[in-house]
Amino acid sequence: MTDIEPQTDDRIIREAGIDARIALLIGPLLGTMGYRLVRVRLSGQNGLTLQIMAERADGTMTVQDCEELSKAVSPLLDVEDVIDKAYHLEVSSPGIDRPLVRKADFAQWVGHLVKMETSMPVAERKRFRGKIAETSEDAVVIERDVASYGDEPVVRIPFDLISDARLILTDDLVRDALRKDKKARQEQKKRRGEEPDGEADFHTED
Repeated sequence: MTDIEPQTDDRIIREAGIDARIALLIGPLLGTMGYRLVRVRLSGQNGLTLQIMAERADGTMTVQDCEELSKAVSPLLDVEDVIDKAYHLEVSSPGIDRPLVRKADFAQWVGHLVKMETSMPVAERKRFRGKIAETSEDAVVIERDVASYGDEPVVRIPFDLISDARLILTDDLVRDALRKDKKARQEQKKRRGEEPDGEADFHTED
């Protein structure tokens, strides 16, 4: 069904506190269903909202996928009673301007703009914005789009220091994301023995 190992979580950016407890609880379930976790966030939005971002291994996520996950995750959360207050569950795709949480995410979006924060200063800064130039096993190289006086135009940021990272929405990103999504959906149809129709409905919630 999937090449995802249910008990593994290769994300380099993870949650803390109650978000981490929820991620640890639902991660194996998502894996067995053929999905991988992107992010868990419990916020005070609309009273109390639990947002779960997920996707398939090929990066796709449909409305039907979101509904399927919601129906599976909701009873698990109720049984474990992790959240002791009433809350609204929101399951969504990562969106086009998605969080980057795995090393593979950075590699997949080389050439696109990203903003990120680090847990410790790198080149005397903790916040960065620029193009992903390249990645290696232990770091990502960023070409700053606007460098302040004295800043290095190119910065190598170790993965283990990144605390938050997200793509910046641009026309190039939208075009590339739609192209990748269309290709992934056509591959899905081929695996199911269906005839690719050349169309793709790109669903995004954020």
